[in-house]
Amino acid sequence: MPEEEIYDAVVVGGGPAGATAAADLARAGRSVLLLDRAGRIKPCGGAIPPRLIRDFAIPPGLLCAQIEGAMMVAPSDKRVDMPIEGGFVGMVDREIFDEWLRSRAAALGAERHDGTFERLTRDADGTARVHWRRSHAAGGGDVSVRARAVVGADGANSAVAREAVPQRGKVPFVFAYHEIVEAPEEGTADYGHTRCDVYYQGKLSPDFYAWVFPHGRTASIGVGSMHKGFGLKEAVARLRADARLDGVRTIRREGAPIPLHPAKRWDNGRDVILAGDSAGVVAPASGEGIYYAMVGGRLAAEAVDAFLKTGDARALKGARRAFMKAHGRVFFILGIMQRFWYGSDKRRERFVSICRDKDVQRLTWQAYMNKELVRSDPIAHIRIFFKDLAHLFGLVRP
Repeated sequence: MPEEEIYDAVVVGGGPAGATAAADLARAGRSVLLLDRAGRIKPCGGAIPPRLIRDFAIPPGLLCAQIEGAMMVAPSDKRVDMPIEGGFVGMVDREIFDEWLRSRAAALGAERHDGTFERLTRDADGTARVHWRRSHAAGGGDVSVRARAVVGADGANSAVAREAVPQRGKVPFVFAYHEIVEAPEEGTADYGHTRCDVYYQGKLSPDFYAWVFPHGRTASIGVGSMHKGFGLKEAVARLRADARLDGVRTIRREGAPIPLHPAKRWDNGRDVILAGDSAGVVAPASGEGIYYAMVGGRLAAEAVDAFLKTGDARALKGARRAFMKAHGRVFFILGIMQRFWYGSDKRRERFVSICRDKDVQRLTWQAYMNKELVRSDPIAHIRIFFKDLAHLFGLVRP
């Protein structure tokens, strides 16, 4: 019998992390199988910064809206506008965006399959064998293939991580739920077609935030919370009523856990590496995940390629090390911010008040759009520090 084919890499999960890893590995000349479960769309506001558009060559046609600013809403319903000066934030529909990323990976040479990962075993020679079940549309049935390396990009509840990387450790989750609705006509609702609305109100989320994000012809209305018993659907219904969006047609509903801390371990020390939500790379406080997922997918691909070239499994550790070097400090600061400012409505009120400050607005947008802390304006940082102290000690009215 002919010898069974062995793939250089099997990528489990076709979201932004998995599709990016598959594309980069295929571009490097590796044989890649991309396994994805069709029809699964992650709840997501859909914001992508200019740096993502540049770094990952995203065509303008994929943007369903360009955001010119945000409106922060306090518990008292006071509102603060945060305009973006000299730039914009792109918005994408994950249903369209993720499929485009998968199609790009296939065009570069990755082999796509529609199915659900089931387990990972080892052949007699120690080679990984990936087992999955084909979808009904693909004919059904159990399938398995051999792989020199496996990339687990199958979400926060990663089955690959459970199977192969138990050292990942416990990752805290926000449970997110949103509804994609038809965008209202101009002037018929509390809604801006080029504005993201972020609600910091305990009635909508006791420990996170709620949002209304425009997607061109549609909009995402959602909420997140770490409290398992909190009624996410009821909160979205309340937000829709408050924003006069309860009368527009609902297109689809989606929910999923979103990790808020990078996992302690991303690889098994042998031939498996995690990426995206599986690795916990969603920013605390903001819940932003698309950019960090794609960075994680790219770093995972680089680590796998190095491992395949050298046979040294220690190369797999390079992905987490590089990610934390570039973004670990930002994640640390955002984590502190979430734990403190989101702790009560009194603190949320002061947090929104701080957002009125022009220095805060400018540095926040610069950091978000370029994905790095702004170090070139120390005087502005000093001013912000003293203003924060004034708010903390109640010397400034919210």
